[in-house]
Amino acid sequence: MTNVNEEIEARTEHARRVRAMFEAIAARYDLLNHLLSANFDRGWRQAVVERVREAAGQARSRVLDVACGTGDLALAIASQVEARVIGLDFCRPMLTLAKRKAAVADLPLPLIEGDALRLPFADATFDIVTIAFGLRNLASVEAGLGEFRRVLRPGGMIAILEFSHPQVPGFRALFNLYFDHLLPRIGGWISGDRQAYQYLPRSVRNFPDQRKLAKMMEQMGFQKVSYRNLTGGIAAIHVGVR
Repeated sequence: MTNVNEEIEARTEHARRVRAMFEAIAARYDLLNHLLSANFDRGWRQAVVERVREAAGQARSRVLDVACGTGDLALAIASQVEARVIGLDFCRPMLTLAKRKAAVADLPLPLIEGDALRLPFADATFDIVTIAFGLRNLASVEAGLGEFRRVLRPGGMIAILEFSHPQVPGFRALFNLYFDHLLPRIGGWISGDRQAYQYLPRSVRNFPDQRKLAKMMEQMGFQKVSYRNLTGGIAAIHVGVR
């Protein structure tokens, strides 16, 4: 029982720290995403939208975007796919920004403040679950994958967009130099919170690489797992079926 309580406390503290970090940078989050990724993040999200469109087909699928942040992926799906989209995040300032974007775009986007490790939905509620740049921030990747699988209907698809590990040796060294040294300085200068942008490269280094994440998804019960590298492996899309 002691070990279980310690694990719960550790997850709670991790969530508290990550939430506070995102609350601190929410106002500059979109600007920095686009700037620090040289706008590649827009294309990466669009690649997820295309996978969602393929999975949705002609049906009006139910889509849950976990860790939706300021709503970029959820809104892109809602505007391009015949689907009922819900966004969920645990950071209220991020959801406030997402709500404003949805109003400007005149798109219906229900937004829920909630924990990705304790999703407030019944089993088999959704046809598709997406998460962009949020899985590595969870206190437990395995527990998150388990929750995503729980709320997916049998045959439903999960699509994960996440920073990953560049595959070309020379490019990998150049990217690591930028990611480890330049990005924290630029991000810290613009956001006023250098610690948040020091956290980013640490979280990516500690996250499973493409093959390990695919294996982890299979171990958590997903089938037909595959991944696609984006921009030389800076990011990757992993998909699987419940």
